[in-house]
Amino acid sequence: MCGIVGYVGPREATEVLIEGLRRLEYRGYDSAGVAVLNGDGMRTRKAVGRLSALEDELKRDALHGGLGIGHTRWATHGVPSVANCHPHTSFDGKVSLIHNGIIENHRELRRELMDQGIEFRSETDTEVVAHLVAKTYDGDLVRTFQKVIRRLRGAYALAVCHTDEPDKIIATRVGSPLVIGIGDGENFIASDVPAILKYTRKVVFLNEHQLAVVTRDGVKIFDAALNPVEFTICETNLSLDAAEKEGYEHFMLKEIHEQPRALAETIRGRVNGDNVDLTELNLDAAVLKGVRRIAILACGTSLYSGMVGKYLFERFTHLPTETWSASEFRYADPVIDDGMLVIAVSQSGETADTLEALRIVKEGGARTIAVCNVMGSSIPRMCDATLYTRAGPEIGVASTKAYTTQLAGFVLLSVGIGRLLGVTDAEDERRLVTGLKQLPDQVQALLDEDIVAVKRCAKRYKNVFNFMYIGRHFNYPTAMEGALKLKEISYIHAEGYAGGEMKHGPLALVEGTFPTIAIAPQGRTREKLISNVQEIKARKGVVVMVSTQGDEEARELADYLIEIPPCEEELSPILAVVPLQLLAYYTALQLGRDVDKPRNLAKSVTVE
Repeated sequence: MCGIVGYVGPREATEVLIEGLRRLEYRGYDSAGVAVLNGDGMRTRKAVGRLSALEDELKRDALHGGLGIGHTRWATHGVPSVANCHPHTSFDGKVSLIHNGIIENHRELRRELMDQGIEFRSETDTEVVAHLVAKTYDGDLVRTFQKVIRRLRGAYALAVCHTDEPDKIIATRVGSPLVIGIGDGENFIASDVPAILKYTRKVVFLNEHQLAVVTRDGVKIFDAALNPVEFTICETNLSLDAAEKEGYEHFMLKEIHEQPRALAETIRGRVNGDNVDLTELNLDAAVLKGVRRIAILACGTSLYSGMVGKYLFERFTHLPTETWSASEFRYADPVIDDGMLVIAVSQSGETADTLEALRIVKEGGARTIAVCNVMGSSIPRMCDATLYTRAGPEIGVASTKAYTTQLAGFVLLSVGIGRLLGVTDAEDERRLVTGLKQLPDQVQALLDEDIVAVKRCAKRYKNVFNFMYIGRHFNYPTAMEGALKLKEISYIHAEGYAGGEMKHGPLALVEGTFPTIAIAPQGRTREKLISNVQEIKARKGVVVMVSTQGDEEARELADYLIEIPPCEEELSPILAVVPLQLLAYYTALQLGRDVDKPRNLAKSVTVE
C-alpha cells in the first residue's frame, strides 16, 4: 500500500522522487519522505500529511544529489509521525531504507538489536531492517542485503542505499510489487508503473525473491542465491495522459466516465460473430472437462464482481461455484484438488490476501485463471491463464471501471468455458454477445444524461447516518457494491442486503427518514424485489429505485427514480452500478470529502 520510488542518474533526485510520489498518491498514505545521497552523506526530509507538506520542507531546506529514495507511508506499525515516516536511517547514519509491507518477525529482531545497544527512534517494523543492514555490513552491500533478507519473515518490497557505495540502490520483493524503470543513463525503481511514466516506458517487473542492483549505468538482477538472472525489458502501453485527470474534478469521476471505453476494450477481440472467443487464454477443453467445481477468490469490490461471477458460472457451466473472501479462504482449511478451477480476481494483481490464497491452491494442484487489470503483476504471473480487463490505470481509491470490466470479463469467461464444456446454449451465447456489444453505448448514454435523481438524492440525504441497498440474484452483489462505494468515500454507513432478507431483520430499520436504494431492473427476480419495495413503502420508508426504462410500476412506487437502458438480465449489474457510483460520488462531493483519497484506505492492499 505504501509508495516506493528510487532514482539514480544525472537529474536532481528530489524532483524525480516528488513527481513519482505524486503519481502514487492513489495508493493511500499519511506521511511522506525522501533521502538523497550526495557529497555530504545521506540527508533526509520527512513530513506528516499530504505530499505538499514534504514539498514545503524541501523548499525550506533543499536536498541536492543524483541518487535518492522516496516513500509515502500508510501506517501499519506506529501512528503517523515524522519519526515513523520513511526513509529510515541506521544507527550509524550510513544506511537509508524504504519498505512496503510487513516484517512479521520484527519484534524478535528488535529485541536482538536492542540487546546489542541499538537505540530505536520509531515504532515501525521497517527501522529494524535499516539497523540490521548497518550491523551486518561487510563492505559489500549486495551480499549484506542478501544475508539480512534471509532473516526476514513477511511480505515486503525493500530498497536500500549506503553512503559507502553511493552509486547504487539495492531492491528486493516478496509479496509486494516492485518495478524497475530503464532509462538512458538513469534508472528507477517504483511500486507501480505510473510513478516513472514521465521518464521511461521501459520496465522490468521484479519477480519474488529476486534482488536488483540499480545504478546509473544499468541494472543487474540476481536470484536469492545471488546467481545472475536474465530479465526481459517490457515497453508498457500505459500513457502519462491516462494517469492525469484530463479536466475532471476527480480521478473517480474521470474513471466513471471512462467505462464505455474500458468495456469496449475488455470485449474487443473476445467476441467473434455470435460467439465468445477466448483463444488468447489457451484453454484446453479436455482439461476443463476434468473440472468438477469452481472457486472465485477476491477481496473488496473484486469480491462483489466474483459474486456475480458465481451466478454466471453456475448458469452457463452447470458447475458448482463458490465465492470466497481471499482473507478468509486462507484460514478455512479448504479442500483443494486437481478437479478445482480457481479464478483469482484483482484490479492490481498484487492484493496480498489473494496472492497468499492463490499460493495455497497452486500447492494443492488446482487449475488457475486470473481476472486482472495490470499487465505483468504478480497474480497473472502465478496463474495458468489470465483474462486482462484492459481498463487502463485506475487511480481513484474507490474502484469503478475495474469493477464493471471484471463483470464483463466474467460474462466472457462463463459463456466461453460453458461452450468448451458443451453446456452453454447457442442462443444464450448469441444474445449475450449481442448484449455485450451494445454495453459501451448503453453506458455512454447513461452517462450523457443528467441523472437528476442521483444529484437530488445526494443533496437531500447527505446528512443521514444510514443507507440500505437491496437487490436480488445478479443484483444482490450490486447492492453490496453500491453500499461499499458510499461507505468508502462519503463515510456514511451503508449496508447491502439480499431483498429476500428484509423480513429477517433489516426491515426493523425502516422509517420515514431512512433511505433504501432498491435495484430492480427487468428480470426474473424483479417482481419479488418490487414486493420488497412495497413492504418498505408500507412502513413510510423512502425508496430510490434503479429500474429499467419504461417500468411504470417502479415510477409509481419510487420517491426517486433512476432508469437504465433495457438489457439482458445477466448484464444488468454493469448498467445498474453506474448510477450508484455517481450517487456515492455526488454525496461525497456534497460533504466535502477527499473523493480520490478517502481516509484510512489505500488503492492496492499489499499487506494483510
